[in-house]
Amino acid sequence: MKRIFIYVQHLLGIGHLMRMSRLAAALAEGPFEVTVASGGASLPQVSFGKARLIQLPPARADASGFSTLLDDTGQPFTRETEARRAALLRDAFDAARPHALLIEAFPFARRQMRFELLPLLDHARALTPRPLILSSIRDILQENHKPGRAEETAALVEDYFDHVLVHGDGAATPLAASFALAARFAEKIVYTGLVGPPPIGAPIHEHDVIVSAGGGAVGENLIRCALLARPLSALRDARWLAVTGPNMPDAAFAELAALAGGRVTLERFVTQLPQRLKGAALSISQAGYNTVAEILAAGCRGVLIPFAAEGETEQTARAEGLVRRGLAVCVAEDGLTPQRLADAIAAALRAPAPRAQSAQDGAAMTRAFFEGLLA
Repeated sequence: MKRIFIYVQHLLGIGHLMRMSRLAAALAEGPFEVTVASGGASLPQVSFGKARLIQLPPARADASGFSTLLDDTGQPFTRETEARRAALLRDAFDAARPHALLIEAFPFARRQMRFELLPLLDHARALTPRPLILSSIRDILQENHKPGRAEETAALVEDYFDHVLVHGDGAATPLAASFALAARFAEKIVYTGLVGPPPIGAPIHEHDVIVSAGGGAVGENLIRCALLARPLSALRDARWLAVTGPNMPDAAFAELAALAGGRVTLERFVTQLPQRLKGAALSISQAGYNTVAEILAAGCRGVLIPFAAEGETEQTARAEGLVRRGLAVCVAEDGLTPQRLADAIAAALRAPAPRAQSAQDGAAMTRAFFEGLLA
């Protein structure tokens, strides 16, 4: 049986982990033995199917940005912490003896993790036989205008990676649209399609409006604004569910619970979210990769408030693309008010209900690619 080793690191939200969990589960259903090394906070709610999960000592981003890594006690990473993680990662890789190494985001992102990824890549490249080395990235990358950064990324792809798996539609969203030097390694790029949820079963009709904030680390303002917009909206008498995400701070969750006042069901996490979206009239959310994939797969009307703080551009680009295709309504984060959100809800309800997008087969297409690659 061929073996695949996957590395994933989530620092703020949980989108990266969710996407890789779907990929790992799909690969493990095929003729592969899959090992996943996860470097973010442990989330028991996220399933990796039959894949084996190895939890590294968790790292997360500092609230002020992504440049500082914190451990699970909130202390900054030290050289000793970095060395211990790098050694644990290499040991896990050696124990798995993989035929293929799949690294999520790097070198296009997760530059903070070079202390463990560059040694791992050097180690893997020196092995005989050498495993295939692949990068796994979402459809749209965060813009980076720092001098030399794109050149550095392209050089790392050329030096280390056999393939770059882009989990999106190359015709609708080519990698070159968000990474200008993609032509330098065009022969390595493989588009897999969007990695959506598994096939959605019967809809769950428990709620009419579902407000969600991804992992919850940066979703407090969205949830609060939705709660304040509810009495102003055409759906004021509908059944509302607000899902804060597991990373919502306790104090913020308590404040939102008081604001909801029993008129809106407030949960940190719910199961079967795609089925719930399929049974709802409207979704209000950020524009993260996984959230959008679930909305499209469910065929649910959507109001998107893309996360745009700290110079983030990826969610805005994704939301604007959906607006151009008539699949969502968008409200800019910096102009979000309860009244503007209520107006966006009205606009979404006036638009035709979108058809469920059936081509959310990126996980299956990735598995098929690996089957051919490792045959």
